Amino acid sequence: MKRILMLISFLLGFVCTASADEAPKVLNGIDVLREQNFAPLAGKSVGLITNHTGLAADGTTTIDLLFRSNACKLVALFSPEHGIRGVLDAAVGSSIDELTGLPIYSLYGEARRPTPEMLKGIDALVFDVQDIGARFYTYITTMAYCMEAAAKQGIPFYVLDRPNPIGGLKIEGPMLDKDKFSFVGYMSLPIRHGMTVGELAKYFNVQNKIGAQLHVIAMKGWRRSYYFWDTGQAWVNTSPNMRNMLEVLLYPGICLLEDVVSVGRGTERPFELVGAPWIEPRSFAAALKSAQLPGVEFVPLFFTPNTSNYQGVLCGGVNILITNCERLNSVRVGLTLISVLHRLYPEKFDMGTAIRLLGNVAAMKRLKAGEGPAEVLQAGLPEMQDFLAKRRKALIYDSIQDLRKRGNDVPSGSQKKEKR
Repeated sequence: MKRILMLISFLLGFVCTASADEAPKVLNGIDVLREQNFAPLAGKSVGLITNHTGLAADGTTTIDLLFRSNACKLVALFSPEHGIRGVLDAAVGSSIDELTGLPIYSLYGEARRPTPEMLKGIDALVFDVQDIGARFYTYITTMAYCMEAAAKQGIPFYVLDRPNPIGGLKIEGPMLDKDKFSFVGYMSLPIRHGMTVGELAKYFNVQNKIGAQLHVIAMKGWRRSYYFWDTGQAWVNTSPNMRNMLEVLLYPGICLLEDVVSVGRGTERPFELVGAPWIEPRSFAAALKSAQLPGVEFVPLFFTPNTSNYQGVLCGGVNILITNCERLNSVRVGLTLISVLHRLYPEKFDMGTAIRLLGNVAAMKRLKAGEGPAEVLQAGLPEMQDFLAKRRKALIYDSIQDLRKRGNDVPSGSQKKEKR
């Protein structure tokens, strides 16, 4: 019952916090570093890549902890997309932090990578940002770019690890084509990769031959089967349109459509809504229901976004509800939305526009040819299995109990998974 109540609270957008006498089940990398009295950073001048999600279990910011530490000296801050406070939805300029007086170098403005000038006087670069587990969420690309810059300057790179909020077991394709690498796709990964930022750093460092002097400060207590509500931690909105766990769970699939239709940006329910002025909501919902997707329901409705696609225009569409997060394959939901829109509105819906985030030409061709989303994902399994073999070498957290519970690295939506 407690687990159900916590999930309901997250889906409604409330923050679940542990009581004063109940410590979180999972300690993040910053909490472990704090327990170590910051010994790994002793005597170093530190540059910190972080934002508002860089918090210890008691709510103290990583900025404050490093700034007040006697073990090291915090000398510069670096901010990813959305800025150091996580509230901006545009390019961000560099500035000065009001509380510490330190420079904040924006990595989502004129520069996407730290320059040699920014790194002067720094002999340890630290990353502490909460990711959400999707390939195109840009915080992980920023981390990789910073690893590359640190490697070139011979600066050790430290990752203070945090949970993957949608777990570490379920993997959803397709893989990113090598000619589609960009800021929303650093290297070939499935859309839902099932890795923490620390594990991704290890994977990037080896597979992309970055050569960083990498140190991961691992979490305590995290298991691959955990969703965020299992950690006992308080949720913090990771970006302006990522406000609760319902949106985080849907994001890997629904974001695929954001270049084509409205995905609810500019409403109170981003990534829970999909629509456009030319969609008739009842027939759209009926077509989606006939696809019999596990773990979701579709409610027809009208909505008017106040920003982004179709700003100020009444849109017909659907509200997407999760009925079972274990059965949900969010990428299959996204591909089904693309397929249904292409079938119902071929003159209005440009399926090809979704390739930027889908990132897989073969999958797009199969969709255009009329293949079902399940078949499209199945066709990509050989690539996925190759990724999974490489991925295992980068994993930090493993549990025999978890692997027996849900299967060892089985791509979500594959035939093997669905027959269990």
